[in-house]
Amino acid sequence: MQNSTDTRFSESTDVLAVPTSSCQLIVWNDDVNTFDWVIETLMDICGHSYEQAEQCAYIIHFKGKYAVKEGEYEELKPMCDAILDRGINATVDEVVS
Repeated sequence: MQNSTDTRFSESTDVLAVPTSSCQLIVWNDDVNTFDWVIETLMDICGHSYEQAEQCAYIIHFKGKYAVKEGEYEELKPMCDAILDRGINATVDEVVS
């Protein structure tokens, strides 16, 4: 009687995927624009609901700035320009992880 040992090796390989760079559309607080104007702008340009836009406006007011949208630079840049055209300060910043 002969013992047979069947050994199988399984190798696992981790793959590092390079994510596409993500950005945030930041709206900054100021002493000029009203809550209503900021809310209307976020609804028109970013597609926020009234409730989302209102919450963003309060966070912007109390924290000084807020990332109202996240996505690719090419998507956010035209939104940033449209917000700036309405007299509201905004920037597109790269998310650093």
